[in-house]
Amino acid sequence: MKYNKLVRDRIPEIIRCRGDVAVTHVASKKEYWKKLKEKLREEVEELMEDGSDIEDEIVDILEVVYAICDFKKINRTNLEKLRKKKAKKRGGFKKKIILDES
Repeated sequence: MKYNKLVRDRIPEIIRCRGDVAVTHVASKKEYWKKLKEKLREEVEELMEDGSDIEDEIVDILEVVYAICDFKKINRTNLEKLRKKKAKKRGGFKKKIILDES
């Protein structure tokens, strides 16, 4: 079966352990950035599907976000500070406000 998608680091090992062959390659920087964005979309779409294990999907999304941070050299502590700063300025989503018109 062909995939052509970014997978977690241990997936080839897991495939080999079950007796199958994993054909892989290491992505270039350009391909890796493209595949990270595709993986983020894939994981968000899985979260959007009904019946998903929400915690498991959020963990997958976070893993991709962390990989993006590492790739783009974004400090996670600074990212959290920026998130809090933006939440203070514009708010979060706790009040469940729906804007109907403006």
